[in-house]
Formats: sequence, C-alpha cells, structure tokens
Amino acid sequence: MLSKNKNLIFIFVILALILGGLSSSNTASDPWYLSLNKSELNPPGYVFGIVWPILYILMAISAYITYQKVYQLFYSQLLFNTAWSWIFFYFHQPIIALVDIYVLIIINIYILFKMFNISNLAGYLYIPYIVWLCFASYLNIFIVLFN
Repeated sequence: MLSKNKNLIFIFVILALILGGLSSSNTASDPWYLSLNKSELNPPGYVFGIVWPILYILMAISAYITYQKVYQLFYSQLLFNTAWSWIFFYFHQPIIALVDIYVLIIINIYILFKMFNISNLAGYLYIPYIVWLCFASYLNIFIVLFN
C-alpha cells in the first residue's frame, strides 16, 4: 500500500514538515504567550517541538494513502491548522483561535471517517492528530477562561 510511489510519500512528508514549521514560527517564546495563565496540564514548550513533527509525519502518510479521496479536505484543514497559530500567537486572539480549532476538529473528524472508508491504516494514523487537537482545544479554552 505504501509502496505506490516512494518519492511521492517523501514529498508529502517534507511538505507537511515545512507547513508545520511555518505554523510554529510564532509560538511559545512570545512574551504575550509567556504572560498568560495556563493550565497545569500545559506541557513544556519542548513537548510541542517533539509532538508536532510526529503528527505532521502521520498526517502526511495518511494523506498519501488516501490522497485521491480527501486531498481537498486535507488542504482545508491544513489552512485552518496554520491559521490557528497565526490567530493565537501573532494576533493574540484566543477566542477566534478557539473557533478556528473547533472548525479544525470538525473537519478532521469528517476526514477521519472518509479515511477509514478508504484505509484503516490511514484512519488509525490520523487519530493521534485529532486527539492532540482536542487537547489543544482544552488548552485554548483554559486560556480564554482564565485570562
């Protein structure tokens, strides 16, 4: 299944990592973010640097497996994912970012169902991303409520 085109999967992974890098360019070292009250469950900054590349690789593999069926949805969720970082960290708008992440979760749950219809492997590889989005929405809610 993954042997369709090894060059294409490499391109998917590299593009996902580049997009991930772009969306994380305004993050945890921002003085505004550092001044916020955060949940006790908020992981240290280095955890995000470990988790996000892994999630982007899993997303890229899932997208590669199901490319012909979900690529438009996949690109739209990448847009919302990247937008969240800019809305939250650059524009300092956690309420709007929360709306963005809710839309992101809804789109990704729909993508997950479509992926499972195509490939169980793609669906299972995509689940950690949705779980992390739900956790990120909790962190976002905490910041909205306590700041």
